[in-house]
Amino acid sequence: MRRLLPLALALASLSAAGCESLATSPSWVGGGLAVAAPARKAAAEAQEERERRIIAGQPNQVGAKHILVMHDESQSKPPGLSRTRAEAQKRAQEVLLKIRGGANFDDMVKAYTDEPGGAERSGDLGVFERSTMVKPFAEAAFALKVGEVSEVVETKYGFHIIKRTE
Repeated sequence: MRRLLPLALALASLSAAGCESLATSPSWVGGGLAVAAPARKAAAEAQEERERRIIAGQPNQVGAKHILVMHDESQSKPPGLSRTRAEAQKRAQEVLLKIRGGANFDDMVKAYTDEPGGAERSGDLGVFERSTMVKPFAEAAFALKVGEVSEVVETKYGFHIIKRTE
């Protein structure tokens, strides 16, 4: 009990002085937030600036077609679709290989897309702005040149193969 009394008195005097917690890390910690936070902020700002420069060099709108291969975790999947994520990814990769091998994109849409109504429109999404699509899809579509086909792109809807048309 005698050893606890000095500690209790010291804590009471700190509390009475308005100090309830330490505002800085001890010197032996190595800087903590004072060092790491500015570095993280600078890295985030540099990444944002790179993204701004990329977007500034791209058009405001593009036209595209796509093939969507959905899986059992896909948002808005049709009833009865029971393909696993791994199976969907493999199927999308196989379709992309066929396209790279010379298969007609429209024929591949009709044979493989899971998008409701997609086969009837040949996967055509029309002309759209970047903000219309989910970020991974928009980033891929806007980075393509007219006529170019993307790699497989994953979104919450499944796996896409995108062809820029305009």
